[in-house]
Amino acid sequence: MSTTSTTTSHPQAPTRAAARAERERADADRADRRGADAEQGGGASGAPGTGWRDRLGAYVALTKPRIIELLLVTTLPTMILAQGGLPSLGLVLLTLVGGTLAAASANVFNCYLDRDIDQVMNRTKRRPLATGEITPRAALVFATVLGVVSLLWFALLVNVPAAWLTFAAIAIYVVGYTMILKRRTPQNIVWGGIAGCMPVFIGWAAVTGSLSWAAVALFGVIFFWTPPHYWPLSVKFKKDYANAGVPMLPVVATDRRVAVEMVAHTAAMIACSLALIPLAGMSWFYAAVAVASGGWFLWLVIAMLRRAGHPERGKLGAMKVFHGSITYLTVLFIAVAVDVFLPF
Repeated sequence: MSTTSTTTSHPQAPTRAAARAERERADADRADRRGADAEQGGGASGAPGTGWRDRLGAYVALTKPRIIELLLVTTLPTMILAQGGLPSLGLVLLTLVGGTLAAASANVFNCYLDRDIDQVMNRTKRRPLATGEITPRAALVFATVLGVVSLLWFALLVNVPAAWLTFAAIAIYVVGYTMILKRRTPQNIVWGGIAGCMPVFIGWAAVTGSLSWAAVALFGVIFFWTPPHYWPLSVKFKKDYANAGVPMLPVVATDRRVAVEMVAHTAAMIACSLALIPLAGMSWFYAAVAVASGGWFLWLVIAMLRRAGHPERGKLGAMKVFHGSITYLTVLFIAVAVDVFLPF
């Protein structure tokens, strides 16, 4: 009996040791992969965490909070312009919270649908669904709950027009961009970018219950701003997109063609920003900021075009344009808000 016992216990010991070693290697690998993709707000703490803080952080990462921040930057100034002053604090908070929930829902749906390509791309492989920290089913439930709550939030606490516009924003991003356009056409970000313009309409409708041509002009600013904002990032990560089979314009076109289209979109963006002057009765202050900031950003894009035509001049400087686009949009919308309170 003792001989049998000794014999059967020998293969178990190395098996347990191997299992422990495997767990230690997995833990080390998870520690190495923890982090966030700050530029997109879409990174995550690597593989499965052990505490509730890790899990909470993973769910927050799925919502891409840095992208949400940029969307909210356009909402508040739009509400101020629509009101002709500062709206009630309660309405502002309700709109911003509802907008955050809606954007978070759309972003989580995006992570759920793109989890296969996120595993391939270096830029996104740390996202919670790509690492397995969050299961697909849990992410889908999370996205659905956020979306339903956001729609009820707007319908019950703000107004019905804002709720319908919120539904449209989520649908355009999830169905229009992620499911239909992203993997099929180089113009994906152009038309899919409409979702990113919707906070302007939502903010305006939250204040007035309707829309106006001034809101359309602001919508146009963001619509034409989106390609020269996102394409530079696509230039930097075009190998990632190519490996994942996503036909972003920089993947299928030359750098020069991308830069040419960026110049065209930037010119249209500036035109929309100037159209706001007569449509909303903006003062010389906003006009000066719109011309100066628009001219500066156009100069950045033209500089990228020149370098694209002459590789010997060095790197394209795509990320300089990317960061510049964020600065431009922030400055312009701050000017929109400030202009309302000026005495002239």
